[in-house]
Amino acid sequence: MAVKDRDRFSTATRIKLIGEQTAARVYRSQTKRQARRSRLTGRAALLALVLCTLIVALAYPMRQYVSQRAEIADLQREKQEARERVEQLRDLKARWQDDAYAEQRIRLRLHYVMPGETGFIVVDPDAAEQSRADQGAADRPWYSNVWDGVDKSDAAADR
Repeated sequence: MAVKDRDRFSTATRIKLIGEQTAARVYRSQTKRQARRSRLTGRAALLALVLCTLIVALAYPMRQYVSQRAEIADLQREKQEARERVEQLRDLKARWQDDAYAEQRIRLRLHYVMPGETGFIVVDPDAAEQSRADQGAADRPWYSNVWDGVDKSDAAADR
């Protein structure tokens, strides 16, 4: 027993014993980790597979849904713009059906004067120079300018 106690307290024996205990602890912790890791790895792989499948399965329908919602929004915007344009055109039509408005616009655009009135055209000197360069449009009667405009637009349409 004395020899055993002496072996038990010798440095070499203690180091050997500590080494064996440490190795046993490391081995136990590694096996626990491996057991835990292998269990989590299978679960994690299954979870990742399910998530990837869901993402792939839902990606195309979600993309379609988003693009259709954007298209619906664009169509609603176009519909609203068309309604506003229709309202503007109705207002314009109603104005043109009023004889006073039509007379005012015709007099302004075609330089008509009523019997007994004297018509004056004030010409800006810079604009007069431009007019002379433009084949004397201010010096010609209004109907010549109208027909020239029709001819120009017809020539542009033929191109």
